[in-house]
Amino acid sequence: MSSGDLFTGFPGEESPRPADPGRNIFVGTSGYSFADWVGPFYPPGTRPGDFLPFYARHFDTVEVNSTYYRVPSPRAIEQMERRTPAGFRFMVKLNQAMTHECSLEPGLVRDFRAALEPLKAAGKFDGLLAQFPWGFRRTRENESHLAALRASLAGEPLFIEFRHASWATPDLAAWLRERRLGFCAVDEPRLESLMPPVTMLTGDDAYVRFHGRNARNWWGSRSSAAAGAAPRETGAASGDRYDHDYRADELKEWVQKVRELAGQARRTYLFFNNCHAGHAARSAKLMQELLRQQGLRA
Repeated sequence: MSSGDLFTGFPGEESPRPADPGRNIFVGTSGYSFADWVGPFYPPGTRPGDFLPFYARHFDTVEVNSTYYRVPSPRAIEQMERRTPAGFRFMVKLNQAMTHECSLEPGLVRDFRAALEPLKAAGKFDGLLAQFPWGFRRTRENESHLAALRASLAGEPLFIEFRHASWATPDLAAWLRERRLGFCAVDEPRLESLMPPVTMLTGDDAYVRFHGRNARNWWGSRSSAAAGAAPRETGAASGDRYDHDYRADELKEWVQKVRELAGQARRTYLFFNNCHAGHAARSAKLMQELLRQQGLRA
């Protein structure tokens, strides 16, 4: 199946992807505003302001990741929302201060929640993603931070992504349910100490992120990754950590898992974070096609 096959048959130039009220599997990418997607996904010459309307011709959900780097103003989020059609869905990634620095400073939380209001007013907000680093291991201190995070974002749908395998314990699902925290499953390199590709439903909705399987560059050092050495505490990686173009056979490993999640969840979200050179958009379209081939509406 070629990239050309995947990107044919979409609506007209001014038309978003048509809504399907019966669908409960939503496929998209982790971010959409990448200069190196011009050519592989966006037509040559596409301006950044036109990225999101074009994206909405293929996908009806997106994971906003710019919020990880900077808390935006409500006005900036409103402008983003206006570029999407009715029925479009947004997931929003928490700011890195909340997840990587474990800060819940009241002003930070207040400003972050204020930025969500335009999405809520438009009926397009579906939840928050808290992506924690590899160094965030299962300790009492970190469990306490999750409880405090839940309290500071009371009432918000909140999904937790763990990177360290210490969280993969038999009691995790019950622990998350008790605290009203959703679980974000991950597909990433099969390296020691990384979270394995387990799935579980701990709330109304299911969530999966696909990071790619670039084991050689995951830790930022080809020699250390090849030798299976443990990473530095920061988990720092080179710029091509997410340089992986999923093959059909790799994604087929997830089709049955997605079927099982969708059979239990209100909605199931699949986001592709292998963002290098437009791979995420192609992988997301490939996943849509594989699910359709199995009678799953995505």
